[in-house]
Amino acid sequence: MSMAIKAVGRRTQQPAAVSQGSWIEVVGLDKRYQPRRSAPTQALSDINLTVRRGEFVSVVGPSGCGKTTLLKILAGLSPKTGGAVRIAGREVSKPLPEVGMVFQAPTLLPWRTIFDNIMVPAEIQKLDRAKHRERAQQLLNMVGLSGFERKYPHELSGGMQQRAGICRALVHDPAVLLMDEPFGALDAMTREYMNVELLRIWRESGQTVVLVTHSIPEAVFLSDRVVVLSPRPGRIAEIVPIELERPRDLSVMSSDRAGVYVDRIRSHFNAAGVID
Repeated sequence: MSMAIKAVGRRTQQPAAVSQGSWIEVVGLDKRYQPRRSAPTQALSDINLTVRRGEFVSVVGPSGCGKTTLLKILAGLSPKTGGAVRIAGREVSKPLPEVGMVFQAPTLLPWRTIFDNIMVPAEIQKLDRAKHRERAQQLLNMVGLSGFERKYPHELSGGMQQRAGICRALVHDPAVLLMDEPFGALDAMTREYMNVELLRIWRESGQTVVLVTHSIPEAVFLSDRVVVLSPRPGRIAEIVPIELERPRDLSVMSSDRAGVYVDRIRSHFNAAGVID
């Protein structure tokens, strides 16, 4: 049975100057890679995007279009070349404690138990250990990993490791959760299960989520809006509102209404001669 998660981290309170319509703001964002011995590569060009607080937004596009680059800039892990990026009114120039990140692979430390892996962000930020141990346990219960606290990563399946990675990203109660193709390496059945779990975690934790995925049906199933990027240099080709009722179950993925959205998004890649 799922349980609500009590907030004990350092989630940013919404400043008076920040509206619900602009919890994340990306204005005129450009990213250019300049290798020393080769021509520069324009990864992103003139990206303009706002994400509301508590919204679930997915980013899709062909390989190499800059999806992960965009996420890394939002996380403060990669510098931008031009434009502005703000979260809760704060300029993003380095990793912010208000932001959690889930990577393509769980990247759990093999010498630490699952519980100790989840506690890493709290330790790095020197947060109250007792409060965050309680939160870590609540998160483990919520994602169905109760009883696995003292196991090591190699003793868990891929899906269980990824759930632990989500717990680690949530343990300090970030305002924003960034996810980079977190289920790409999982088999189809486990991926579907994790999609349902992710929606439940999002609903119970209240985070603002930005997800990068190669799966258009997955993006439609999960999201309030889907941002479609063009081939490199990545530009926003369209932002598609997904007007499907919540809560959603897996039957939504095969519904005619979802299919209309999938076809609409996929048409961008077909028109560009790109297969995602």
